[in-house]
Amino acid sequence: MIPEDSLREIIKSQSKSLNSYELGIPRREANIDSRLPHALIISGIRRAGKSTLLHQLSKRFANFHYLNFEDPRLSDFGLNDFEKLDELFTKEYGDYEYYLLDEIQKVEKWELFVRSRLDRKKKFIITGSNASLLSKELGTSLTGRHVDLELFPFSFKEYLLFKNKKAELPTFKGYLMDGGFPEYAKYGNSEVLQRLFIDIIQRDIVARYKLREPKVLEQMAVYLLTNIGREFSYNNLKEVFNLGSVSTVTAYISYFEDSYLLFSVPKFSFSLKKQLVNPRKIYAIDNGLARVNSVSFSSDSGRMLENMVFLGLRRKFNQIFYFSGKNECDFLVRDKNKIIMAIQTCYNLNSDNKEREFNGLVEALKEVDLSEGLILTYDQEDTFKIEKKRIIVKPVWKWLTEQ
Repeated sequence: MIPEDSLREIIKSQSKSLNSYELGIPRREANIDSRLPHALIISGIRRAGKSTLLHQLSKRFANFHYLNFEDPRLSDFGLNDFEKLDELFTKEYGDYEYYLLDEIQKVEKWELFVRSRLDRKKKFIITGSNASLLSKELGTSLTGRHVDLELFPFSFKEYLLFKNKKAELPTFKGYLMDGGFPEYAKYGNSEVLQRLFIDIIQRDIVARYKLREPKVLEQMAVYLLTNIGREFSYNNLKEVFNLGSVSTVTAYISYFEDSYLLFSVPKFSFSLKKQLVNPRKIYAIDNGLARVNSVSFSSDSGRMLENMVFLGLRRKFNQIFYFSGKNECDFLVRDKNKIIMAIQTCYNLNSDNKEREFNGLVEALKEVDLSEGLILTYDQEDTFKIEKKRIIVKPVWKWLTEQ
């Protein structure tokens, strides 16, 4: 519970700060139609630019109500304070149609207030940093009343715009190493990404879920960041970190995914049951974040390239798998219950690995009945015909500019 005078002062001070907020480069997601009669929910990892996107969207409206719940002065804000907040909004500024609420997951049962105002024809644009928390709440009180939008760190095209550079190999090399977090792209200070990692562990996971062994959680996160693109199993992680049960490992992985730090990719199978029990592969939200917070990830250019390809796919698709039969293929993409794409990544296609890379991709294409596959490399380009399958070889940096 927050005193009315304190809440009024917070509203006024945040309103004043809006005019000095840097809008940065236009994000692709800013093109979404915000006139829909639903709550627009923007989720994503912290420091990826959700607040900036919220401010970019705000420029469409002459008037709106705004509050950022990340403000430490709002730490005691509860569900009952929403009515007081709404009264102050109206009293101080007027009865506006739009509400822009930043990091709303800080407030328990926030969705009840949003639902009540949607019923009064109000419109909301909301940001939050936890996928599971948001989906749980949206799936109860806001079913059918919201539109979801995920925001990632800068894509390669956004990175180019931010840096005012052209799409070419030297620029891509920088992006491959640095990733796309806006603050790191601007200052190049590794402490930015190290501090971000600690904040995600401590504030988004340990504090939120009241965990008793934060050190083990952090060690597991570093271990997974170090092993990007490699298979893992819950049982193996249980043994490595001497945890009592697989359920603890399962919970930790879900926390990493909910905070958008890591993504686990299942092995493809037409059997859902097999998908659930097979080993998974792990990928990170950003190459720069993984590089500065892991032991050896940056020394493996092939895995850095693979993680970059995964992110390019994940920005557009939610259902991504890896294929493993007699041979392996890095990615299969499913959209609307159909596999639409098979992609192999290879830093440098040469006489030593060409047969292996081709065999894995062709086997996957046969398995899912596709006629064409893609091999993404650092800087090679070619086209092949193998067993009636068309294989396109393309540099990752060119592929990313087409996404």
